[in-house]
Amino acid sequence: MPRDLADVLHYFLPELEESPAEAATEPAGPSGAAVPAQPEPPGTAMDGGPPPLPILGLPIGERDVVRAALAWNLAVETARLGARATLIAPESDRGSPLWPEPGVGPLGCELLFCPAKDLRSLYETASTLAAHQAKEARRGGIVFLRVPPEWLRNEAPIAEPMRWMLLLSGARARDLDETAGLARALYAKHPALELGVTLHGVESIAEARDAFDALARRTETESARPLISYGLLVDDLHVYRAIAAQRPIGLAHPQSPAARALMDVARLLYEDARSRVLG
Repeated sequence: MPRDLADVLHYFLPELEESPAEAATEPAGPSGAAVPAQPEPPGTAMDGGPPPLPILGLPIGERDVVRAALAWNLAVETARLGARATLIAPESDRGSPLWPEPGVGPLGCELLFCPAKDLRSLYETASTLAAHQAKEARRGGIVFLRVPPEWLRNEAPIAEPMRWMLLLSGARARDLDETAGLARALYAKHPALELGVTLHGVESIAEARDAFDALARRTETESARPLISYGLLVDDLHVYRAIAAQRPIGLAHPQSPAARALMDVARLLYEDARSRVLG
């Protein structure tokens, strides 16, 4: 499992800073769907079957279109790797510009809305789905979970399912301050939590390395806990073009630096997810 940015830089080639020609492929059309709120005990396999798929919590605000788009694209790229990839968001997100239409979308990636109104019920519903989908996921997978940051800050900690989260952070000083504060609060409430960071909107590997090193030092000083690095997502106009077009970056601009970086981060997450199930 990667623990600092130096461990994952080999995934990110110098070509990330180039701008190859574009190509496009149409995604499959999604259909509507919702997640029933009938939770099973979190973190357990149903009917003695395979272990549940790992749940990856993603703190994303209700107006944070860029981070939501990156999360959805990471789910799509995870599906491209042959994994089962589902993204769950609270029902209050339905109709929001954060997400495409719910249902099965590109490459079999699925977006579902959950009627949960608090952190515990959100994770319990995700746990139920993770256990059910594990039976059908021959190559494993990830349940991506959009968690409202205010739920994390204001609610009491939940014991079992809060095991793995990813913070998407910019590299500017203000962004790093915000990420460090959230990391400190999460570690204080959830002792068993493993917390990862992906730097987004960076212009170079050096910028990402410096930002992650500064963040990791601060987090270890304040919380005595390590951060896991899940690489970087480059600053690329194709990200914003794909958001405006409501199409996955890897399908709209598959040769772009942004698409290749998303695939590399998705691969890191998928490899970690498989180690969590098999380990």
